[in-house]
Order: sequence, then structure tokens, then C-alpha cells
Amino acid sequence: MKFTVIWTPVAERELAELWLAADDKAEVTRVSQAVERQLKIDPEHAGESRVGPIRLLLEPPLGFVFSVSPDDRLVKVVHVVRAQRRA
Repeated sequence: MKFTVIWTPVAERELAELWLAADDKAEVTRVSQAVERQLKIDPEHAGESRVGPIRLLLEPPLGFVFSVSPDDRLVKVVHVVRAQRRA
């Protein structure tokens, strides 16, 4: 069964700001769409665990902070940040 993914207004604004500032807007779009698909399918194994239900998924050039509520089948993206590729 799939999860529903919702974005807080803050996360939507952060993503929009990162997209506007990006040299490669297509890459930002591709990564954000791919991450949303991943979160719909298996959010409990996406990224790294943080405190409580909070997880962090780094998929350069973006990083996503989200919470997972398995009982509600709900993922809430709360922040989107710039993530650098490791050298």
C-alpha cells in the first residue's frame, strides 16, 4: 500500500527558492519528483533516521527532512535544503 506525501508550506517555499536559484532547474525537478515517488513507496527505509519519526534523505543537489506516520500511511516533507555531492 502506498503512502500519501504532503509538503508543508515551508518545504514548498524552500523547494521553490532552490529551484529558482539552481543552475540546472531540470535536475532539481527530476530529483524532487524521484524522491516523492520513493517516499510514496517506502519512506521508512528512505534516507537516515533522526529523532522519533523524523528522517533525512540526501539526494544532491537536494536534501529532504520528513516525518513518517506508518499507521496513517502519511509522509510529511517539512524542509528542503541544498545538499552538496561528496568529493
